[in-house]
Amino acid sequence: METGERFKIKSIVFDFDGTLAELRLDFSEMKARLWDLARVYSVSEPLLSDSLPVLEWLAWLEKQLRRTNGAKASEFREQALALIGSMELEAARSGALFPFTRPLLQNLMLRGVRTAVITRNCNAAVRTVFPEIDRYCSAFLARDHVPSPKPDATHLLRALESLGADVASALMVGDHPLDIQTGKAARVRTAGVFSGNASREALLDAGADWVARDCEILVSMLVEEGVL
Repeated sequence: METGERFKIKSIVFDFDGTLAELRLDFSEMKARLWDLARVYSVSEPLLSDSLPVLEWLAWLEKQLRRTNGAKASEFREQALALIGSMELEAARSGALFPFTRPLLQNLMLRGVRTAVITRNCNAAVRTVFPEIDRYCSAFLARDHVPSPKPDATHLLRALESLGADVASALMVGDHPLDIQTGKAARVRTAGVFSGNASREALLDAGADWVARDCEILVSMLVEEGVL
């Protein structure tokens, strides 16, 4: 990664769960509940359940149902999203921001760095954990706010557009390889934090430009390197 005068971070887009807040969602349990629902609609065996994230797996299940009972596919998707949303809210009620989150966002604001949050979680769950999110960052785009959430690059690009930010001076920060993929798809530099479920190695393998234990350590590292 080239640093110094040729690159200076002017905007940062953060993931939420596992990055700014404790990760409380049990995705294995979520898939189990989705499969119980899918069986009600006689969906075939979910062979891809281990290889796809939840939202992508749901899209695959819906596709299978459309082949056999297309009239019920939209109903299934609606119920599945309601199930996912209820589990997200359930997890959010016992969730919490990391202790450093509010001070870190305030410090970035004082430095003149524009910040945004994008997440595959739903709006209501994020606001349950962080009700004053709009006071701490300039843009917030949950799953509900975009046609297709990350790793679709549009999710990140819309956040940067809301900030009036340039991709050349932006940074995408997240705790999952999907966040790194999102940044790369948008041609934005990336940083991984292993404060969620993914390991340091997994984030490096995904191609993160920087990796740190958490966002607090990451920001200190970026300041020391002179890019922030």
